[in-house]
Amino acid sequence: MNQEIHIAGLVVHASPDAVPTLRSAISLIPGAQVHAAAADGRMVVTLETDSTKRTLDQMDALRALPGVLSVALVYQHAEQAAAMDEEV
Repeated sequence: MNQEIHIAGLVVHASPDAVPTLRSAISLIPGAQVHAAAADGRMVVTLETDSTKRTLDQMDALRALPGVLSVALVYQHAEQAAAMDEEV
């Protein structure tokens, strides 16, 4: 079976006072990374997973974090892991 790589870009909207704690909590989710956070509570987050199901599960985990108001998927890409080694 060929392994896949799934990359998702999200906008996470949170209570502004929860952002510092959420940045730490999100960093503990495997494959998750916070790239930017605004003072109003918006955060740009990426997820790198091995399946659509795992991406959705991690989005649900983000939604369940205290202080998170919403999680919106703005980008998703999937391809075979071997393709990531090909030169473009």
